[in-house]
Amino acid sequence: MGIEQVWPLFGLRVETPRLVLRTATDDDLAGLADAAIAGVHEPDRMPFAAPWTDAAPDDLRRSLAQFHWRLRSQTGPDDWWLALAVEHDGELIGSQDVRGVHFADLRTIESGSWLTRSAQGRGLGTEMRAGMLQLAFDHLGAEWAESAASSWNTASLRVSEKLGYVRNGVTRMRPRPGEVVDKQQLRLHRDAFVRPSWQATVTLPEEARTLLAGAAARP
Repeated sequence: MGIEQVWPLFGLRVETPRLVLRTATDDDLAGLADAAIAGVHEPDRMPFAAPWTDAAPDDLRRSLAQFHWRLRSQTGPDDWWLALAVEHDGELIGSQDVRGVHFADLRTIESGSWLTRSAQGRGLGTEMRAGMLQLAFDHLGAEWAESAASSWNTASLRVSEKLGYVRNGVTRMRPRPGEVVDKQQLRLHRDAFVRPSWQATVTLPEEARTLLAGAAARP
């Protein structure tokens, strides 16, 4: 019996023209940590709700591994969070997260992502989000996708709006102690998804589909 029979989500794979998105294995954790340590953003501005990229390299490696292990242990049809490793030309360059809470009822996913700085500015962020949305809408039966970004983060907001998201209110967050910024929320209905010219190739074992969405698995 292989590991994919033990944990079916290891068989999940989304292939776009330039990228592969897949459930991270333990063998991927060091490469993901190296991509994050190489730099994700300018140090004077924190784009995330928690300042995880501020950690010292050894601490970041440990916390990233613990994060992935925790997600696996908490996965079930009522609450799941996938941190999909993003691979480009055989190199790990970031992560595309997607989460469903009470998914069978709400049919709504939330997402977030990060890319190592050397991979930014080439449209890869848009491509990996579009691949994730095809997984959610076409293979898991999601009806809505939600996202958010700091109001100053025009690059992230541009990715969302390019794919059809609309702005859906503003709240506040504290990325670092003593630092408060506005957080722009966005929402996308499956019928408003501005699809790319390409179709992602999605491999989703039936056991993985059921683990994520239970009886509501099929679109």
